[in-house]
Amino acid sequence: MAQPSFSAEVKNDLARFIGRRACCRTAELAALLRMGAVLTLGAKRTVGLAFTTENAAVARKALMLLKGSAGVMTELTVSRSRRLKKRNSYRVHVLPSREVAALMGRLGLMRGSALNMGTDSALLKKACCRKAYLRGAFLGGGSVSRPDAGYHVELVTESYSFAELLLSLLRTMGYPAGLTDRKENYIVYLKESDAIIDFFSLLGAEKAAEAFEVTRNLKEVKNQVNRLVNCETANVQKSVDAAGRQIAAIRALEAAGGVERLSAGLKEMAAARLEHPTATLAELSALLGIGKSGVNHRLRKLAALAEEKEGRG
Repeated sequence: MAQPSFSAEVKNDLARFIGRRACCRTAELAALLRMGAVLTLGAKRTVGLAFTTENAAVARKALMLLKGSAGVMTELTVSRSRRLKKRNSYRVHVLPSREVAALMGRLGLMRGSALNMGTDSALLKKACCRKAYLRGAFLGGGSVSRPDAGYHVELVTESYSFAELLLSLLRTMGYPAGLTDRKENYIVYLKESDAIIDFFSLLGAEKAAEAFEVTRNLKEVKNQVNRLVNCETANVQKSVDAAGRQIAAIRALEAAGGVERLSAGLKEMAAARLEHPTATLAELSALLGIGKSGVNHRLRKLAALAEEKEGRG
């Protein structure tokens, strides 16, 4: 049996959360239905709603929220997709009735007899309701990459006005959200790790927030180790290159017969470098019993003498 996607895992966690306040449940249901519901028509100009999802927990959440609305009748049907992955599709149907129009009015989906494509401002006055509204939006049309695959959250809707509302809401709450389009959909997205961690903490998806935080911390440690290794590698390469130049200078002095005329200290330095071609300054310092600055000074002096000999030649 295939493992659920990370998005499905997050939605399963969020679907278990039931808001205590009626206003929050209303806000969550409104966003959930705006994301994925369509109108259905019944007899005598009555309307109904149909909400479809591939997540069983989200379907149960939608049913629970709808059954809390007095007077509407619901039914659930399950069908098997004919696509390659053959996932189940869950259709929550609010049967057409006069009560549905009243429900849509309470949810802000209708104003009078007309559909409301506006801002849902009446539902978003309280901080708790704004949180619930975003939870409903994610349940209805959200997705998130696995933490180890990157930082990316999307809220996908066919409605440009709803996408603009979500974008404005997120930005007002301090999130660096962006908006783009893909085929016939509009996508509101988050890409920064801190914002995504805070977003899922806000919604109540603590496991998802923790997973992103752990992954981010591991990446930071890995990057720090890589920086240290790269720095050490660069330092080793510099030491090897410097040692090569020093040995070449000493060989040039030998070829010009200049080594014999060196001071005792320089002779000792030249012999030690030739005998220990890969030794670091610290190792040469310990070998000769002088400071690193003294070793460096003598090696520079040998290089200068070699250049001088070459210039004369």
